[in-house]
Amino acid sequence: MIPLIPRVPHGGPGAQPFAGLDFSVNANPYGPSPRLIQAVRDADHAHYPDPTYGWVRERLAAWHGLSPAEVTPAVGASELLHRLARLFLSDGGSLLSLHAPFGELARAAALLGAPVTTVQEVPDLLPAGTRLVYVGYPHNPTGLAPTPETLLTLAGRCLEVGALLIVDEAYAPFVALPAPPRHPALLRLLSPGKAHGLVGARPAYALAVPDVIAALDNLAPAWHVPAGTAGVLAALPHAARFLAETLPRIAAHAAALADDLRPLGRVEHHGTPFLTLRVGDARALSADLLAAGVRVRDCASYGEPHLIRVSTRLPGENRVLVRELHSRLAVGGRHG
Repeated sequence: MIPLIPRVPHGGPGAQPFAGLDFSVNANPYGPSPRLIQAVRDADHAHYPDPTYGWVRERLAAWHGLSPAEVTPAVGASELLHRLARLFLSDGGSLLSLHAPFGELARAAALLGAPVTTVQEVPDLLPAGTRLVYVGYPHNPTGLAPTPETLLTLAGRCLEVGALLIVDEAYAPFVALPAPPRHPALLRLLSPGKAHGLVGARPAYALAVPDVIAALDNLAPAWHVPAGTAGVLAALPHAARFLAETLPRIAAHAAALADDLRPLGRVEHHGTPFLTLRVGDARALSADLLAAGVRVRDCASYGEPHLIRVSTRLPGENRVLVRELHSRLAVGGRHG
């Protein structure tokens, strides 16, 4: 029997309604993208979508210079990660992650009883039994990203041992990273809802060699992507204007927020919309802020209980966060 594994913590609303300022979600505060909202409205919600999603694959494939057989759509990166775990970890394989893995992938591994190893540097040799390797590009919450050359080296090591390298590009649009190199052992995982401020629609897709894509498709139920989400994915090639207009502003807001928080403790910020601040007892501080109507993300689930992660909102809202943190941290050093 599959074990009962607790849900992993995430940013965003909890079980109780929240009407305050939420800095725990890493999404475009100028969203949602008008072009993609129109795609949701224009979708045919009265009929089942094409079960192969051929038109979605064709548009995304043409955009990326690939064949449709190298593309698969999904509802959220989490769903794809759970399928990838079933594909590669069901036979006793293990997961290796550069820095802490995204919680949903770690949970997917736990459901299968698969070991998870976290490393801080790319290893010269992959541990015996490694079947999946996970890299954030950039990583959440550190904001660090390997170079394309490092990704190519790591993919080569994966190919040697029959492993797959997952390159998670959830936040790549915010920092204009170059596209990862093409390699038969590398899968690109894209969840554009964050950059477009449309996380509720859960658009996601993967790019990989046809054999991997076919295996992922084999694990998906029929009509697994709703018509609205499929419409969002198909419209992505025509939605670049929103990103061009908003992402530079977000970068400036995040940089200003990082500067405002540095007097309070060590800030780690590498151009992403989010940053981390060393505060001491992050869980206690997060609860204190929540009671004041401000939500931040403590990083205990990443193995960093002394850090909070905050993602920029608009400047006036950021000033509220800075004020609340100053009132708790500026005198006496650290919370708790």
